Amino acid sequence: MSEENITRIYLDGKEIILIGTAHVSRQSADQVKEVIERENPDSVCIELDEQRYQSIMDNNKWKETDIFKVIKEKKATLLLMNLAISSFQNRMAKQFDIKPGQEMIQGIASAKEVGAEIVLADRNIQVTFSRIWHNLGWIGKSQLLTSVFFSIFSKDTISEEELEKMKTQDTLNAVLAEFTASFPKLKTPLIDERDQYLAQKIKDAPGEKVVAVLGAAHVPGITVEIHKEQDLEKLSAVPPKSIVPKIIGWSLPVLIVVLMIFTFFANPSAGLDQAISWILWTGTMAAIGAAVALGHPLAILSAFIAAPITALHPILASGWVSGLVQAFMKRPTIADFETLSEDVFTIKGFWKNKVTRVLLVVVLTNLFGSLGTFIGGADVIRVFFKNF
Repeated sequence: MSEENITRIYLDGKEIILIGTAHVSRQSADQVKEVIERENPDSVCIELDEQRYQSIMDNNKWKETDIFKVIKEKKATLLLMNLAISSFQNRMAKQFDIKPGQEMIQGIASAKEVGAEIVLADRNIQVTFSRIWHNLGWIGKSQLLTSVFFSIFSKDTISEEELEKMKTQDTLNAVLAEFTASFPKLKTPLIDERDQYLAQKIKDAPGEKVVAVLGAAHVPGITVEIHKEQDLEKLSAVPPKSIVPKIIGWSLPVLIVVLMIFTFFANPSAGLDQAISWILWTGTMAAIGAAVALGHPLAILSAFIAAPITALHPILASGWVSGLVQAFMKRPTIADFETLSEDVFTIKGFWKNKVTRVLLVVVLTNLFGSLGTFIGGADVIRVFFKNF
């Protein structure tokens, strides 16, 4: 059998065989199967974390999603982003009739067949996203979200040359490749740190013979890092949240309330104008967000009512209120979860499916509501200075 894409490392009495999956295709899966059956390793390391492993092993997991719990735990945006990446994968799969991650699925199946221990060797995807997010400023975060959002719905087909490039990357690298080129700092948490994490997990895998199934992009880094000791605890740490957003989040509402009170006592008529302006700007913009998401009329109304209040409390958000109302009035069914993977492939599907509709109501209400808060707050300040 060809040794192409296979790297052998002998380290501390262990034989470590790295399979660099250079093709997101049946060919890669076949090679993974052949190597594992021939080598009969003690353990097989897969480039997956627990979350992605469970997702692969249980295709019906979406059906168990509690949409109310997602909103209450403030995970609507995160779930929408995960669905967005899923949309990107589906578009690529449909165009080239391939199944992303097939080699990982084959690695799991073959490991079970030969009785090898399965080691989930990749870092938790949420930790990776947190460390990527931490490396971006406000502008970078906005650009990343915009870039991912527009790439989802792009009707441009992927060229053969671009596909060949993707064959040497894992899913995360493929989705964020262009952005990483623009922001070199992202290479550290996305690639370098994961090379270090994967190397240590592979080195620590039980037995004298270990096979690792990896995206080919990680193989060069792992062959270097595997000879060093890596601190997994440090690599798994979630960066502490900056206190600045909290300070701003509490300071602005306090400032607005104080300005309203001062204005009202100095000039009750102007104070009333301030209050009306605040209610109209925050409420109307939040309602527009819910309407753009094609929310239920009661979800739109709840966005309008909640926004002027939630905008003054940094822990609350009008999108959560409108989202919960939307989920209650248009509760997603099992059928919605079953068609989710297909629906996220198009803009129409995103708005048609009741699951993504709820998520869109949450996200867009919050987005437009934030804009309303900014405009309404600016008007409150304008009226204050006008009267003093």
